[in-house]
Amino acid sequence: MLKGIPAILSPELMKILMEMGHGDEIVLADGNFPSASLARRLIRSDGHNIPELLEAILTFFPLDTYVEKPVALMQVVPGDPHSPLIWEQYRSIINKHAGQGTQFEMVDRFEFYGRAKSAYAIVATSESALYGNIILKKGVIK
Repeated sequence: MLKGIPAILSPELMKILMEMGHGDEIVLADGNFPSASLARRLIRSDGHNIPELLEAILTFFPLDTYVEKPVALMQVVPGDPHSPLIWEQYRSIINKHAGQGTQFEMVDRFEFYGRAKSAYAIVATSESALYGNIILKKGVIK
């Protein structure tokens, strides 16, 4: 254990966050996401939901300020009437850590899967919210 590091961040996840470089992406995946079949590096975070993981990660992880949209969400499939309430939680957490102007990219489901395949890592969570998946692009420390 170390001081100041939230217990929700496993040693494996902290190692991944430190290894990542500018422009690398990490996926925080909900419980329905095909994490194991898509991941180059899979980090299990069973029993945890994405909002608390996002809060802990953004304490240390800079978002990329050199791109217009450093955060990506999986857009709702056309015809699906679901309206993801969790996105407002994400926006609140990201605004707190990265500023009010942070833009979100809405990504088609299959394009999202493609981005996840090339992401540095995927964190598999127990998040039950539909369309709860989120991609973060790492920035630099200024």
